[in-house]
Amino acid sequence: MKIQIMGIGFDNVTMDEALSRASDLLASPEPSYCVTPNSEIVYVAMEDEKLRDILNSADLVLPDGGGVVLASRILKTPLKQKVAGVDFAAELLGILAREKKTLYLLGAKPGIAELAAQKMLLLQPELQICGMHDGYFKEDREVLDLINAQAPDVLFVCLGAPRQERFMSEHLHDLKVRLMIGLGGSLDSFAGTVKRAPKWMIRLNLEWLYRLIKEPRRFGRMLRLPKFLFAVIQKRLHGGRT
Repeated sequence: MKIQIMGIGFDNVTMDEALSRASDLLASPEPSYCVTPNSEIVYVAMEDEKLRDILNSADLVLPDGGGVVLASRILKTPLKQKVAGVDFAAELLGILAREKKTLYLLGAKPGIAELAAQKMLLLQPELQICGMHDGYFKEDREVLDLINAQAPDVLFVCLGAPRQERFMSEHLHDLKVRLMIGLGGSLDSFAGTVKRAPKWMIRLNLEWLYRLIKEPRRFGRMLRLPKFLFAVIQKRLHGGRT
């Protein structure tokens, strides 16, 4: 079931349901992609029709941030829970290891994917990581060829929004991949080069505040969160954009 939040249809799923859906997509012969929009991405998509279409065309749309879940409650169409992309990816590693599926890592700065792979293998020693490439490439063709040479079951696309969403949509049928997942800065989290907020802050949906404290230069981007919530409240009071 889809829940409409400011023009984006989110899958109303728990973490376990999202993982089950990912397993179903992996079992399908058709290629698919999953997006994990937070409130910042939704805010951008409100004014970017092409990005909005890309998000809504995804086979699985997960609410990455607490702001999206809060918006769903304000709009009286509550989502079951936040399904953070990095947590979803971490849980999926276990499924990939058990089912002997292969994984390719794409994105981040040079060397980060290799470090992330090491940490992933500590979590799941049976995981099969068949390749990796940083996100600093100018021509897609070279990367497509490298990925297709390995034909992975799953591709973690960590190029940042909206680049990763556009990459997945544009190359859905160019790549020999069952499932692509847009995961922003998740490779940095796995590698440990970017620390996540303490668990109590994550529980209270204050991860955005922790990131702002750690990276004050993000202040301009963070302003999208209150702007997004203001638009949601306006929608709730006056109707209009869904």
